[in-house]
Amino acid sequence: MLPKGVTSPPGPQRQIFREKTSRICPCGRAVATLESRPTGMYLLKKVIQLREKSHPDHEKPFLEHLEDLRVIITRVVITLVISMIVCFAFNKQLMDFFRRPVEQVLVNQIQATLPEDAPRKLTVERWGEARKIEQAANHLSPEQREIFYQSLADSELVFHAKSASVLRAALLLPEEKRAPFVSSLKENDEFKKQVAALLKTKPKTDTDVNGNLRMMSALKPTEAFMLSMKLSFVAGIVISFPLLLLFILQFILPGLHAHEKRVLWPSLIIGFGLFLTGVSFAYFMVLPRALLFFAEWSGSMGISNDWRIGEYISFATQFTLLFGLSFELPVVVMVFVKLGLLTYDTMSKTRSYAILGIFIAAAVLTPTPDAFTLILMALPMIVLYEICIWLAYFDRKKQRAREEQESRERMEHLLRMEEEYQKNYPTQSPEDEHWHHDHPAREWNEAPADEEEFPLKNSSHDEPPRPSV
Repeated sequence: MLPKGVTSPPGPQRQIFREKTSRICPCGRAVATLESRPTGMYLLKKVIQLREKSHPDHEKPFLEHLEDLRVIITRVVITLVISMIVCFAFNKQLMDFFRRPVEQVLVNQIQATLPEDAPRKLTVERWGEARKIEQAANHLSPEQREIFYQSLADSELVFHAKSASVLRAALLLPEEKRAPFVSSLKENDEFKKQVAALLKTKPKTDTDVNGNLRMMSALKPTEAFMLSMKLSFVAGIVISFPLLLLFILQFILPGLHAHEKRVLWPSLIIGFGLFLTGVSFAYFMVLPRALLFFAEWSGSMGISNDWRIGEYISFATQFTLLFGLSFELPVVVMVFVKLGLLTYDTMSKTRSYAILGIFIAAAVLTPTPDAFTLILMALPMIVLYEICIWLAYFDRKKQRAREEQESRERMEHLLRMEEEYQKNYPTQSPEDEHWHHDHPAREWNEAPADEEEFPLKNSSHDEPPRPSV
């Protein structure tokens, strides 16, 4: 009996429907229920059918397949927890690693505000050191300040610190009074030109409590700890990705033979290599350009880039993981090919639609609206999709060759059996020839239903059943 809400189709399709519903478990209820569910359950049905192909002589009830799925999910969770604990021990190194792209962008922005026509050239590092000294000297009296400056061995650093102090004071004045203020200083012309050049570009002068140039800040007490947990989780996914992929393939393709296991491990290495390639491509190539785009856009709108560390870490981790997963396209497509959901003919005929879908997916996944970043994500996916088409072609070619080989071996086996039969029983009675002429569709190995209809059963030859060809 079919479950409630599932009806058998009318006409000659009823028997086909019953055969499909009894493919997974004897009662057929599980598959019939899956037939009426959405796409996710349909994919689960396909996975279960693929699992059954590896054990054709041992059918499992549907609940046993769900139990195997529960075991795989448990292994995945335990693996992620262990890898996350290991990565948490390196949370400071992970934070520095993920902060490096945004810090480089902000440093480049500060470098762009430093004057190039100043008498003495400035770098971001020298400007930061000068700002530290200027901040410390502001709390001293004039006499103490001079003694402090004289105590420093680097006279050029003192020069930049004094120019930073005058720059801070000049920026507090109205714009029309800044130039007269600089001209009235009792300093040499080189110093005045240095301050005038700084006033044109207005480099960043604010510092944090440690005297470093302020980059990013946390606005919640628990934000830094939660960010460490998030970074550990992302790093745990990266380092445990081969095991996660192995567990998933073990559920989809159980009971692999020895030659199949030899192919599985190189496939895992290729999948992990694709994932690392996507993550590295995003981290070193795409992420800096995306951050630079946002920083320049904010600057053009007159908005300062005082980014929060939490928002940036979430952005960077999602960005890199999405690129890593997008590079797993060959693995996903080949699984669909094995499930029978995709074929070489389908992929080759719908190539143009797939390319359009890739561009749409890249536009949705990339958080930047510029075309350059979109192309950086779409082009590798298109190349990988073309590789998938060729992999599907060679897989189909290999499968056809295997089927032809099996058919050829089967035919050779039957011919050998026929030759052995003719060799052992060279003569044949006229009754046998007449029976073969009248019953061409009956097979020799078919059991007789009536002794009178089949006189060979009690004949003196006592021949064994003839193989069917």
